Amino acid sequence: MVLLHALMQGLIAASAFLLPWELSPTLLVSCAGALILYWRGLRRVRAAERPAPGRRIAFFSGLLLVYFVMQTRFDYLSQHMFYLHRLQHLVLHHLGPFLIALSQPLTVLARGLPARIRPAAIARIWRLPVIRVAYRLLQNALVAPLLFVGLIWFWLTSRIHFDAMLSDPLYWVMNWSMLIDGLLFWILMLDPRPRREGALLGFGSRILIVLAAMVPQMLIGAHIALSNRDLYDVYAVCGRAWEIDPLLDQHLGGLITWIPAAMMHVIAALVLIGRWARHDRNETHRMRAPTSSNSGRA
Repeated sequence: MVLLHALMQGLIAASAFLLPWELSPTLLVSCAGALILYWRGLRRVRAAERPAPGRRIAFFSGLLLVYFVMQTRFDYLSQHMFYLHRLQHLVLHHLGPFLIALSQPLTVLARGLPARIRPAAIARIWRLPVIRVAYRLLQNALVAPLLFVGLIWFWLTSRIHFDAMLSDPLYWVMNWSMLIDGLLFWILMLDPRPRREGALLGFGSRILIVLAAMVPQMLIGAHIALSNRDLYDVYAVCGRAWEIDPLLDQHLGGLITWIPAAMMHVIAALVLIGRWARHDRNETHRMRAPTSSNSGRA
């Protein structure tokens, strides 16, 4: 009975942890809508177009991670512990969007749209000059990495970070900006196509960009991790979730900004190198196929 009671108490505590800390209807609708569209799309795509299990797992994992760090009690903890805040932004800006982009979900999501929303209608919206210009600007080879790194630096500027953590609207702007920018960046970087098949950037350019964007993040993280003064006293104002030395909290946050984020960029470069090599092999096989066929007929 004691064991059963303890188990029930644990389940109740876990359930309470997973409930929204500060309900965001926008995030709830976005995550639920993406989940429903993807599920519907999986049922509608032909077997030949159905994504492999690994890609499906990547999509659901990325989506659930984003929801977890923004809508459960983890969000509360991230507002009261600097290193958990950095872990939250690692998920929002790196891991969650990376997994979603890796799953290449756009085809499946499009198939999950209601029949009333025709592809032609979406194409007409996409052809609007303001949409295309804005997208091309944000996905530019220079702007995309500058914005990606610049947002990290901006929100970690001590004065701005202090204001963002004490203002609900600014806090949500901070988190949403990190998530949206992360999606834009990783979708651009992890596009499986070469440039001549529609990608905005070639494989080589993207490898250079992800490696170049890694360096300033490492410098920001190292500065935070190696600093001997409290750079983020807002957590003393808010009160930390549990007792921890402020510098230890800050140093852990700096290490999270420094090492795991850099590893994500190395993984992205390896993925791109693998895709580039695979595409070149396929291209070579296609070029040799007619020669082999003609030799056989001769």
